[in-house]
Parts: sequence; structure tokens; C-alpha cells
Amino acid sequence: MANNKLRAVVCGCGGISRAWVGPLGARGDVEVAGLVDLREESARRLAAESGLREAVVGTDFEGVLDQTRPDIVFDCTVPEAHAAVTLTALARGCHVFGEKPLADTMENAARMVAAARKAGRIYAVMQNRRYDPNVRALRRFVESGAIGPVTTVHCDFFIGAHFGGFRDRMRHVLLLDMAIHTFDAARLISGADPVSALCHEWNPPGSWYDHDASAVAVFEMTRAVVYSYRGSWCAEGRGTTWESSWRVIGEKGSVTWDGAREFRAQAVTGGTGFSRELKEAAVPPPDADGGPRGHAGAIDEFLRCVREGGAPETVGDDNIKSLAMVHAAVASAQEGRRVRIAELPGMGG
Repeated sequence: MANNKLRAVVCGCGGISRAWVGPLGARGDVEVAGLVDLREESARRLAAESGLREAVVGTDFEGVLDQTRPDIVFDCTVPEAHAAVTLTALARGCHVFGEKPLADTMENAARMVAAARKAGRIYAVMQNRRYDPNVRALRRFVESGAIGPVTTVHCDFFIGAHFGGFRDRMRHVLLLDMAIHTFDAARLISGADPVSALCHEWNPPGSWYDHDASAVAVFEMTRAVVYSYRGSWCAEGRGTTWESSWRVIGEKGSVTWDGAREFRAQAVTGGTGFSRELKEAAVPPPDADGGPRGHAGAIDEFLRCVREGGAPETVGDDNIKSLAMVHAAVASAQEGRRVRIAELPGMGG
């Protein structure tokens, strides 16, 4: 670890890599020693844009690892490549921090998590929404007990997203490409993990997607929590934010969040009558949290754990549960039945 800096290689130099290299460049404790991409020009462009003039650039991942001997690999490749990149890096003794989703299949996810455990290295997944100050504020409010133990969580996600390109052709586009963010946030906010999924997918008339771009899912969770998700990427008008709109119901009250800046909460004060007396409950402002934010916050926590020990919130052992929600929902939609999480590879089935 020359000059007490962690050496890193970034594998995958497409558009999303900028969200990683930017925060890394603002730090003084990490040296991006290598950049890898199947298209060498993409790696060279990223090096030039980011001022990484000394970085080794190449298309051969293992060759760049040989030249740089990094402590960390940041995996910004496509989901289908995550397993190969992560398994190779772990075998070389590197810690790995990868883009979501953890893997393209549950089989690969289970292999990657097991490999990290065997290697004694950290493998974590980028779930940048966990580090949104509004999500943290909602979690903190729920944990305060102001509305009692959580019983139910509802989320709505409706956006008319005209991407063009591969998403318009993709199967299960909403569930596989976007819902992981909301599912993972639901686990964080509720403090509960998935037990089963029941899901229906469809493609509405007039959709510009080739396959199902809308879904409704109901998850049974631990702690007797029920979580429901309604979403669509082809819903024109009256859209939600990208963070969804939320209602969290507790035994003693409820809190709503519009996915932007508005929180509203009420808690029961009276003990008799058909409708109990309620009072407004204050949700602490997001800025008071002081926690990590976005990609930079997630990277900060990961690097702190690499240096000091411990596990990031999105370590693979835990994040595989969020991925399992996605694949259980897909399986349920395809098979027309409730799918238990324990049926999936790596989840105790």
C-alpha cells in the first residue's frame, strides 16, 4: 500500500464509471492504478477525462491486475460480467465493490458471496439509494418507534421512461433494472427481510417496450411485515420521483414520503372510539442525519471497512437478499404462483 494509499483497478469504463471515478478522484487515500474495458478507447477516454495519466490502461483484466497489483477492484461492468470479474479479483486477494445488481443470476450471486467468504475479503454492491439523506431520515424515524413496530410498507413507482436502446428490448425490464433499488430500500426502512413473493407483470396497450414494463408485487417479510410494490416504466403523467412514493404503517401510526422532500406522519394518542385520536408526528429533517450520500457515501463506507475492518451495509452476504426479491418476483410472474425466497439458489433451499 504505497504511501498508505489503497491501489485500485476500475473494470468497465462506460457511462456509470464516471459516478465512481469522480468520488475516488476527490479522495487522497486511493490511487486508481488501472482501467480496464473491452474497448480500449473507452478506458483511454476515461483516463484522459479523469486526469489518470499514470494509470495502466488495457483490455485484459488479468494482465492489468498483474501490472498493478491492486488492493481493490471496482466492478462497473454489465451484470453478465460481474461473476467473472469478482471471482477473478477475489482469487487475486482483492476486495471488490461492484455495480448493482450483485449478479445476473442467483446461482452466480451465491458463488460470488461464497468466494468472498472463503477469501476473507469484502465483496459489496453499490446501492446508492441507501445513502440518500431522505431514505436515511425515513429509516431513522421508523426506528425511533414513533409509529410503533412496522406492519406494512407500500411503494408506488410510476414514470414514463423513454430510454431507447437496450431497455426497450429487455425482458422484465422494470423488475431487473430498477426495482432492486426500491426493494433494497424497503428492507432498510422496514428492518425486515423477504420470505416470499407474489408478482404479476404486464405490458400495457400503447407501451413502447417489447416486454412487460409494469408490475405489482406483494412480499411477505420477516417480523410479520407485508411489503407491496406497484410500478411501471410506461406510465405517462402524474409520475412519482425515481425514489418512489412511500407509506409505512406501524401499530401506532403511519408515515408517508413523496419520494422528494415531503414527509407526513401521524401517531395515535387516544385509546377509545371508532377512530382513534391522532397527532402529527415530526420527521427529523434529512440534513440532520449527517450520514453518507450517494455513490460517494457508499464508497466512503466501503473504504473505511477495508482499512478498519467490519462490513459495509451492502456487503454481498446481505445484499443477496435484495437480489432474491427481484428473482423471486420474476419467477412468480413467470410461473403464476407464490415463490418462497428459500427456493432460490444460495437462499437456503
